[in-house]
Amino acid sequence: MDLRCVWILRALCLVLTVQAFTQEGLKEVVLKQLGLSEVPKLLKSDLVELVIPDHVKNKYMSMLKRQRVKRRALPSLAGILRGIPGHTGEVLYSDTTTRQKLMFDMEGRIPKNSEVTMAELKLFKKPLDRANLPAKQSHRPVSNARVSVYWVQQQHDGTNRTSLVDSRLVPLRESGWKSFDVTQAVHYWLRNKRREPMFLEVWIEGERMGSYASEMARAVRFTSQDPKDKSLGKPELVLYTLNLDDYGSPGDCREEAVMGKSTCCRQKHYISFRELPWAQHWILEPAGFQAYRCSGSCLQAPRAPRRFGSGQRSCAAAGSSALPIIYLVKRGNRTEIEAAEFPNMIVERCSCVTDG
Repeated sequence: MDLRCVWILRALCLVLTVQAFTQEGLKEVVLKQLGLSEVPKLLKSDLVELVIPDHVKNKYMSMLKRQRVKRRALPSLAGILRGIPGHTGEVLYSDTTTRQKLMFDMEGRIPKNSEVTMAELKLFKKPLDRANLPAKQSHRPVSNARVSVYWVQQQHDGTNRTSLVDSRLVPLRESGWKSFDVTQAVHYWLRNKRREPMFLEVWIEGERMGSYASEMARAVRFTSQDPKDKSLGKPELVLYTLNLDDYGSPGDCREEAVMGKSTCCRQKHYISFRELPWAQHWILEPAGFQAYRCSGSCLQAPRAPRRFGSGQRSCAAAGSSALPIIYLVKRGNRTEIEAAEFPNMIVERCSCVTDG
């Protein structure tokens, strides 16, 4: 291998290396990426009734969908969940938002040694009741409502925190099934490891700012989980899984990797922003992420006369992807909400590389 190739490979390894960050190391990386010298100092008043602007929400969802791992082939249907019997599926109305609460029993629903590759929330949109529409006014026409789905995390102190998992515009005058990607919510639930149902919230808002768009959005109705709601099409949670015995990635670690007995592989390494004291209040989305890290041993090359580029072979990241986030930033006396994308935060694959 000539000198030029060695330097190219070395540069690639440096670019694609994703560390198993310590708390302090992760904080330094995040602040540096955002161009901040310290964690924003926020007051309680900065956090009250936060509303993520539509343009930030759209930017985040666009980045999130672009970065999501491509669905692997041949997933099998693990089940269609229709909510817990007797649950009312509460619907709350405000001046600007309709919020519908959903609850699904997940315990025992996901087969052992399988991976959830996709989860869909299916909601049945009722035909538009024109009696609920506001009187026509001299406003720009409104054709859609924004529908967002949040995973609800019930915390130990009794409060709830939500995490945005999907959001899109739904035509006002169309009825029928509407599907939302809630794979991330199921992964959050699995990570939580609590024996409790999975809670979701559906928010229905105006497609743009203003009271007229909000009033139009309030006319949107989805069938609820309330047993008294006799409409067709109860909310469904559709789970798709892969049997890892048949389709597991050869690059991902199995149990023996934890004991340090495996060859180079990708090991799960979850980072929860909600559990990091420095991040939990100003990083709004996501709640956390599966960063992965490289683990295991590499076969060493036979001893030979040392030459430039030779050395120990070690397991390191050979491919990575970005992490989108929504965060708060202080600019003078103003608190603003922004979306950004951090490169090289999620390990996609690992490989044996030669040091130096």
